[in-house]
Amino acid sequence: MSLFLSYLAVTAIFVLTPGSTTAVVVKNTIEGGHRAGLAAALGAALANSTHATLAGLGLWVLVGRWPTALDAIRLGGAAYLAWLGLRSLARAWPRRQAAPARGIGAAPAPMPHRPSFVEGLTLNLLNPAVISFYVAVVPTFVPAPPPRFYFAALAATHVSMALACHSAWATALHVLRRTFARPAVRVGFELATAAALLWLSARVVGRL
Repeated sequence: MSLFLSYLAVTAIFVLTPGSTTAVVVKNTIEGGHRAGLAAALGAALANSTHATLAGLGLWVLVGRWPTALDAIRLGGAAYLAWLGLRSLARAWPRRQAAPARGIGAAPAPMPHRPSFVEGLTLNLLNPAVISFYVAVVPTFVPAPPPRFYFAALAATHVSMALACHSAWATALHVLRRTFARPAVRVGFELATAAALLWLSARVVGRL
């Protein structure tokens, strides 16, 4: 039990620390509403479950033997973050030219949630931090001899905690959509989002 409580503490720190997944959930919530934010969170949860399954099957052990594989994943994740950042930067510029037709203070129209789900899924599939968590961190909390399905229980705990945290971000930020509908605030948000995503991309590249 003490080992599991230690795992909960470490996982909570990992989950609650804002990162690229949080940025994408927040971005999609502000742009598309509560359902879009939740869709991004669900996509990230599916990616986390995929990594957990691969780690449980022992496939991610290969990453430890061939570090260049993890470098390639890092590079892919950095490129995807940079692409999302540039998209936010491109969306900010036209908003300087024309006011929204819905009026000042009106909440933006909800957008289809499937692209948000794909963004969350793709980002976390290419997230080296999640891979490292399952390869290097989770196994240290598995006792010897490991109880049956213990690794699966630890993985399910992380996936559930991460989904709850990202869903909370989506719920909290949804109430601010009307504020972000104001042109100046909207442009500032897009620029801040672009800066955050590009910074995260550069940080990932810096670790190669």
